Amino acid sequence: MKYKAIDLFAGIGGIRKGFDNAFGKNIETVFVSEWDEYAQKTYRANYKDNFQIAGDITKIDEKDIPEFDICLAGFPCQAFSLAGKRMGFDDDYKGMCRGTLFQDVVRICEYHKPKVIFCENVKGLTIHDRGRTFKVIKNAFEQIGYAVYDKVLNSKDFGVPQNRERIYIVAFRKDINSENFEFPIGNKPDTCIRDIMEEQEVSVKYYLSTTYIETLKRHKARHAAKGNGFGYEIRDLDGKAGAIVCGGMGRERNLIIDKRLTNFIPVTHIKGEVNREGIRKMTPREWARLQGFPDDFKLELADTHLYKQFGNSVTVNVIEAIADKIEEILSADEKAKAVIKAENIKKINKERAVG
Repeated sequence: MKYKAIDLFAGIGGIRKGFDNAFGKNIETVFVSEWDEYAQKTYRANYKDNFQIAGDITKIDEKDIPEFDICLAGFPCQAFSLAGKRMGFDDDYKGMCRGTLFQDVVRICEYHKPKVIFCENVKGLTIHDRGRTFKVIKNAFEQIGYAVYDKVLNSKDFGVPQNRERIYIVAFRKDINSENFEFPIGNKPDTCIRDIMEEQEVSVKYYLSTTYIETLKRHKARHAAKGNGFGYEIRDLDGKAGAIVCGGMGRERNLIIDKRLTNFIPVTHIKGEVNREGIRKMTPREWARLQGFPDDFKLELADTHLYKQFGNSVTVNVIEAIADKIEEILSADEKAKAVIKAENIKKINKERAVG
């Protein structure tokens, strides 16, 4: 069976990439929504759909979305923080989640009743508002007819050297037998930063200036004096990266030492000179690899946008592993229903023959 999917809060298509890998030719994306224009550009460069990417999902009528079987939604969590402060929560999503982007996922899925809803979010969502926010989310899906499963998984267990914990939610429509669904167990922990480094010498622009390094050292010292652990960090090439995020410190907390640089002449305006210790930021391609994106994934925008996009994206390897488990359940359910249908037809034919 070929499944139709929609990609909400799509970013650059990381969740879609994982499902495409798992389902192969048996999945087709029929609708995409992403409001950020730069993320749209990267998405369009890598997915040649014959339809336009929709913008603000809150302004899209659910009736205008094509029929689909699988909803992919990496919805933002910020709206919950805002709603929690201003409104509070109870178990009724229709009363208490109004105005949040999550409600649009529920609104669309309540109308279309897809077989599966898949969501990814930050680990902190599970404890926000003493767990009540997460309870609202799960109850919302249950109220519209879904069996809900969730688990925190770490990207470093799935073949990428990034310590990144995220919460994953899988909801099956209740007429689908999902009792055997289990989240995957990561069994590929033996990767390190060295594995994802650029093969060739990288541009001098990624190497920090001596002045900037001194600024980072002072910043870290100030925080250390206050008992905080904030500040830059140089990662062991045989170890793991910290979680990459879209802010500047996402880069500064994942510095590496790469002494292959041969030309120390700056290509951008810097204060001081290029450091001789080999301290540099990872490149956008290295960040793409930390997130499990293949090397043929096109990176056509300026670095500033790419760092933000990969920091906001998902780890494709983890998504694919979960999608494999989802496909197993859907396939088993289809086969079971086909057997029941065949038996019913056989029974009816037999009764007709006797009659």
